[in-house]
Amino acid sequence: MKFFDTHAHIGLINEDPIDQLIIVSEARQAGVQHIISICNNLQDFFQVYENLKTANYIYHSIGVSPSEVSHPGKDWERKIIEGSGLDRIVAIGEIGLDYFRKFGNRDSQIELFIRQLELAAKLDFPVIIHNREAGTDVLDILTEKLPPKGGILHCYSEDWAYAKQALELNLYISFAGNVTYRNAKNLHETALNMPLDRMLIESESPFMVPAAYRGKRNRPSYIGATAEFLAELRGLDSEEMAEILYANACRFFGITE
Repeated sequence: MKFFDTHAHIGLINEDPIDQLIIVSEARQAGVQHIISICNNLQDFFQVYENLKTANYIYHSIGVSPSEVSHPGKDWERKIIEGSGLDRIVAIGEIGLDYFRKFGNRDSQIELFIRQLELAAKLDFPVIIHNREAGTDVLDILTEKLPPKGGILHCYSEDWAYAKQALELNLYISFAGNVTYRNAKNLHETALNMPLDRMLIESESPFMVPAAYRGKRNRPSYIGATAEFLAELRGLDSEEMAEILYANACRFFGITE
């Protein structure tokens, strides 16, 4: 089976460049054909990009997450524009809103989010969206500002009612290891009812480890457990589900095999 990990913080699993290459190689051996490498800030992005430049099956997203709203870095817009021209850059992100941690303030987060949505539209990229306890504002902003290439609601945490509204836009929904948790009823209902052709999976490593690996630090190589859970939930053969999820990711990111 082939898997596509649409969201992994490889630089947060391990800072060592050699270990990062080992992590992605291990994932490849576990059937993970592609990974989207995600960084929260631009300094980390350029470092991880350099570390993984020889791994041509790793793709990258560039952006400033809401956690960095108070210190996005000097000339951050220019750096996103320049960085977006590098090889194997396929998205702007992760970007969005996080009202749980209360980074900066609401207005500054919204300003940073909107500016990057506008950049993504200008650069003709899709976006990878972070939403934590900010669902109403995220959806309101995306209704007005979602780039033509669309976006992913990553590590989905809302309910089916929210998903139905989101799916009216050009959005995909990505499930992380937390969908495998017994008490995640809102995620189970969403994954059971949503269109299969708008569903993606991600490791969100080193966070959100699937239930089968509870107690361990998450890695992209564990993503098969999430795909297996979704297959059982939807009553599909594991290989069929893996093929659907893989094709969806390739289509969204414009990756041809």
